[in-house]
Amino acid sequence: MKKISILLIEDDPSLNALTTLELKRRGYEVDSAKSGEEGCRKFENNPDIVITDLKLGDMDGLEVLKRVKKYDPKIEVIVVTGHGSIDNAVDAIKAGAFDYLTKPVDPEELALTLEKAVEHRNLIAEVETLKANVRDKYSLHGIVYASSKIHKVLDLVNKVAKTESTVLILGESGTGKELIARAIHEQSSRRHGSFVAINCGALPEGLLESELFGHVKGSFTGADRNKRGLFEEASEGTLFLDEISETTPALQVKLLRALQEGEIRRVGDNHPIKVSGRLLAASNKNLEKLVATEKFRDDLYYRLKVFPIEIPPLRERAEDILPLAEYFLRKAQKKISGSAQRFSPEAAKALKDYSWPGNVRELEHTVERMLILASQAEIGLEDVPAEIRMVRKKISRKAPEKAPLKGV
Repeated sequence: MKKISILLIEDDPSLNALTTLELKRRGYEVDSAKSGEEGCRKFENNPDIVITDLKLGDMDGLEVLKRVKKYDPKIEVIVVTGHGSIDNAVDAIKAGAFDYLTKPVDPEELALTLEKAVEHRNLIAEVETLKANVRDKYSLHGIVYASSKIHKVLDLVNKVAKTESTVLILGESGTGKELIARAIHEQSSRRHGSFVAINCGALPEGLLESELFGHVKGSFTGADRNKRGLFEEASEGTLFLDEISETTPALQVKLLRALQEGEIRRVGDNHPIKVSGRLLAASNKNLEKLVATEKFRDDLYYRLKVFPIEIPPLRERAEDILPLAEYFLRKAQKKISGSAQRFSPEAAKALKDYSWPGNVRELEHTVERMLILASQAEIGLEDVPAEIRMVRKKISRKAPEKAPLKGV
């Protein structure tokens, strides 16, 4: 395994030599510089981490920090100074420093800070690799994952997208069923047509029927013109019926006819209209149980279940949590002017330990909330919602004690 490389910029010769020896003793590969200009010239060696004094003889450490980030934003920078102040700390953090330490630096504190910086750098690299894999291998926009379970789901998506088969997507609320439906559409021969989605549980029966099949003028109060339904709108594309389990038995009969015959009738009209859109459906309920209790038509169920895809809940694929959290953080930063750029290891561990009953949707909303609360460049454990922190505390109490760090 490649050693983590550190560039140390310290103009005090004795402190430079002492720190270099200590870092090498801890297993790091160390290159040192005794001035800001010398340090900047060594950026081309591509260090993983830069440790720089804030007060250098020829250059301000903040200038070094800014040059590092301009050269490569992925390099983590730890700023060290004997002139500690809140203002200096804030300036360093705003400029992109990973952390800020004051002299005399406690060797254990420096060691712990380096461990956190390495962990964060590895996490960022993992997420970047993940995104590249998704783009290159699947070309499914917005799907971020690291687990083999989602890998298998995407394999199914790739196979069924090339067909015209009806797909039934199953999974708990918030697992990303519509995202999977859109991925199927985007990879199909219908991708140039419309992707039309509707939540069947969001509308009363009469309005839902009108939305799906359309209506003719005068068919009911307020119908002052003819209206095309979503089946017609999706004729060259894909119609996605989310939460199809919420439909009534009467509407299920009409849906079955549309699937079997490829035709619909607008509300108030007896003339059939041919439709040719591809149908995708989704449910967060167990349709087999609903069929057994006669709350869902068995003939429609089997007509929908040509190609079922089940999305596992987030609690069953914990390896996806941190890549998703990083993705949602970047996404939230585009609409919220928060200062946070990353998660602390403690905050990341708390997110990973939580069961996420609301799945991916809950995680996204939680990350946005944390970004709003965070006042530093790092989202800390104090920014994590209380209910998630409580789970972390319970696990911590049960965890065996770790051996203390050896002396520096």
